[in-house]
This record gives sequence, C-alpha cells and structure tokens, in this order.
Amino acid sequence: MENTLPLTVPEHILGPLFVSANCSKLEQALENLIETAKTPDGRLKLSSVKILPIVLDLARCQISSSNHYILILSFKLLRNLCAGEILNQNCFIEEDGVDVVARALCSISFDTNSTDEIIEIIRFGLELLGNVCGAGEEHQAAVWSHLFPVVFKDIAGLRVKKTSDVLSMVIYSCCHGSNEIMRQLCEVPGLQIVAEIVRTASRDGLGEDWLLGLLAKICLEEAYFSPLFFILSTTGAHEKSNNLKETGDIFTLENGFLLSILFGILNKKLVNFFSRGQSTLPTGTPAVDVLGYSINILRDICAQDRVNLGTEESVTIVDLLLSSGLLDLLIDVLCELGPPLTIKKSIRQESTSQLKVCPYKGFRRDIVAVTANCLYGMKHVQDEIRQKDAILLLLQQCVTDDYNEFLREYGIWAVRNLLGGNEENQKVVAELEIQGSADVPALAELGFRMELDPDTRRAKLVNISPC
Repeated sequence: MENTLPLTVPEHILGPLFVSANCSKLEQALENLIETAKTPDGRLKLSSVKILPIVLDLARCQISSSNHYILILSFKLLRNLCAGEILNQNCFIEEDGVDVVARALCSISFDTNSTDEIIEIIRFGLELLGNVCGAGEEHQAAVWSHLFPVVFKDIAGLRVKKTSDVLSMVIYSCCHGSNEIMRQLCEVPGLQIVAEIVRTASRDGLGEDWLLGLLAKICLEEAYFSPLFFILSTTGAHEKSNNLKETGDIFTLENGFLLSILFGILNKKLVNFFSRGQSTLPTGTPAVDVLGYSINILRDICAQDRVNLGTEESVTIVDLLLSSGLLDLLIDVLCELGPPLTIKKSIRQESTSQLKVCPYKGFRRDIVAVTANCLYGMKHVQDEIRQKDAILLLLQQCVTDDYNEFLREYGIWAVRNLLGGNEENQKVVAELEIQGSADVPALAELGFRMELDPDTRRAKLVNISPC
C-alpha cells in the first residue's frame, strides 16, 4: 500500500518516531519499529523511551482519515509492543488505548463489502486487544466494557474468517478467569455473537483453537449448550426477542457443526471413559450430559425421513453427518468400549488393554441406536460397515445388558438394517456363523434363518421377514 494522500501529523509525534526508528519517513519509521518490537528486547527498549503513547497519539489523529494505511501500521506496532510486555500493556491501559481502538472500529463501515484495508484495521485492532488482555483482569475488563456487545456484534456480523477467528481469541481472552464476563457472555446478546462466529466457521472452516476453547467453556463448563443450539437453529436465527422459548426448531447445518465440534472436544479431552458413570441422564456432570444429549439429538435426527437438502446431488441430513466422520466415530467408540458384559463372559481370551466403559447408563445403547438409524435404507452405509470389518461388532450388541436398557432391541434393529437387502453382508454373517465367530441367538428375530444352498452346498442367510 502506498500513502497517496497528504498527512498532517504533529511534530511532537513525528520527532520521537523518527529518532527511535533512525528514519525520516513516517511509513518507513513505523515499519522499522514494527520489526524492532517483534523481540522481547526490542519491546523493552521501546518501552523505556515511552514510544507507546506516541503511537497511540498517531492512531488518534488517524481515526477520521480516509487514508487507512498509517492507522493499520500503528495498530500493528501497538500489537507487537503489547505482546507479553507488561510495561507496554499497563501503559496502553493508562493512556486509554482501548478507547482509541474502540473509536477506530466504530468509525468504519461494517458491511459485507468491507475493503481489505477495513478488514486489516479490524484484525490488527483485535490482535492488539487480545495481547492487552493477557496482562490480567483489569485489562480484560477494560476491553470488555468498551467493545461488548455492540462492537463485537458488528464484527461477528461481517462473517469474515480473518476477523471472526481473532474475535474468538479476544472474547476467550476476556473471559479467561473472569466469572462476571463469562456470565455476561452466556446471556442472549453474548450467545448471539458466538452464534455468528460459529456460522462463519461452519462455512469457512476452523482457524486456530480459540473457538474450540470458547465453545468448551460455554457448552461444557457453563452448560449453555441448549440456548446456543437453539440460536443456531432456523427458528433461533430469526428470534428477535431475548426470550429463548421452546419451539419446534428446524435443525441447520450450523447445529450439526456445533455438535461435531463438541463431539471432538469430548472424545479427546473432557470425558473420562475409564470411570463408569452410575447415573442415567442427566448425570449432573456437564461434559457427560452434553455428550449424552448430543447423541440423543443425533439419534432423533437420523431417525427422520431421508429429506433431501436441496443440493444438486441427492444429499440427506444423514449423508451430511456421515461425511463429517460420524460413522467412524460411532464405530471407534464401540470398539473402545469392547463387547458387552454378556459377550465378555463368554470370551476366554483375556485382553491386556484397558477397555473404556460407559460414562453414563445407556451410553452404549445410544451409540447403537444412532448407528441403527444411520443404516436404515442406506445401502452405502451397510457396505461401509462391512468394509470397516464392523459387522461382528454390531452383532455383539444384540444381547441384554443391565447397564444399557433396551440394548438388545436396538442391537436387533441395527443388525436388521445392516442385513436387509444386502446379500454381501448376509454372506459375511453366514460365514461368521459357520466359523463360530458369531453367536446370535436372536437371529430369527432379525428376520433371518440359516439354510444350505443346494447348488453351492454352502450355508447362507435367508430373509424370512414378512413382506
């Protein structure tokens, strides 16, 4: 970018900048200082000559300028100066730097046609504030009070990945360690801002892990999953009042995206699968409750009629969930749980690895129920189960289990959906029966019986379900 317009900058600003940068041109001086401030020694050196108040004054006089480049450079320099240097961070607060950034952000036009320069002002301004928040509660409170909710809402409404990712960082940094700020974020205006960030990430993909951390705080630590999920629904997106009332929501792609994020967080970090939960839902443990209710939501979604999403290709909601790795997740969880206790007792071979257990009563049943509903009428899902060598895994779920009420019924439903109209899968089960690998007493209840093929002299499964 070139400075094509004449700039009027007071001498008391130019003089110290030129001396510190050993340069007599403003843009070059700022760029030199940006490089110097990239290192801890450079930041400390510049704090000793009190360069930060000078740069803030420069930013102030550029807020109303139509030439944005100097403001961008000023924010970049301030961002670097406040990167972990407490003297600069404190000076920024003392000199009312947050107000400067807030006024700069309020002076620009927030619309979908924002120029690259506008986006850069927002991005570097937010990065600056994020660095300032790292100094502690006073700094976090200053940023929050100036920008929440109005400015944050305007930035989130742009739905631009570059600014949305950094906004997640600033909000997360403001909330870290502050119960009061977290409480305000979890009220309707705050959740609406987070919902806009989620919509952007759903469309453009995740950036760094700030959004993951933010959603973990909101949905797991603070248990505000339900209102956020509602806001992301079609009904919630058009709700104008602050009253989050129960309605017949229509699920959106963003709902599925939120669930996929929470599943990933829970699967990797938050739920201890080695400690058997003793309760049904709700258990009183936020992480476990969100996991359980999310699985139940998925079960119900996958049980609905196969509705085409209106794309050029025939894509259903189940297809969309499966494309996000849902089937792999379900199979992985069942594998890690190992066979039900009834099956374990009949297996003489001792396992040397510690198997995971259910974090709440009915967890295995719920996983099997989601899998069963995904299989219904979906030939390619049937084939995928076979290709993943997971047929025996599902057959093992057709047993009673004191810890998972109705597991046997859901297991039978899953295997019926797995075998119906799929000769390849029926052949695999027949071979497992012959080998003694699969003992399924309820096979007849599934609508099948074993017969000897008169031509091949091999056993096969025959569908005996009534038409």
